[in-house]
Amino acid sequence: MKRLTSAPNLALATLWADLLSHAGVPTTVQRQYASSIAGEVPPDQTLPELWVQDAAQYEHAKQLLHELRHPPHRHWACPGCGEVIDGPFEQCWNCGALMPG
Repeated sequence: MKRLTSAPNLALATLWADLLSHAGVPTTVQRQYASSIAGEVPPDQTLPELWVQDAAQYEHAKQLLHELRHPPHRHWACPGCGEVIDGPFEQCWNCGALMPG
């Protein structure tokens, strides 16, 4: 096992671990409940951590996590209604049409 990163809260740690595991990189969350001792030890020592189960997949996990944390910024016009969509969205918020391939 190899430590990948710490997360600001348990919700994000769990989400990131699930997404990485779904992408084929088995990941676990450690220190899930350490926030209860935050006043007795430094707060940064109580953050949940993501650990990659196979150290050989560490670099791949690091790249996937970077892509999750920094989604691509896009700007496209909906082919269905002409609405301009800004951001990482792949579907029109106005009519539901998918982003053109």
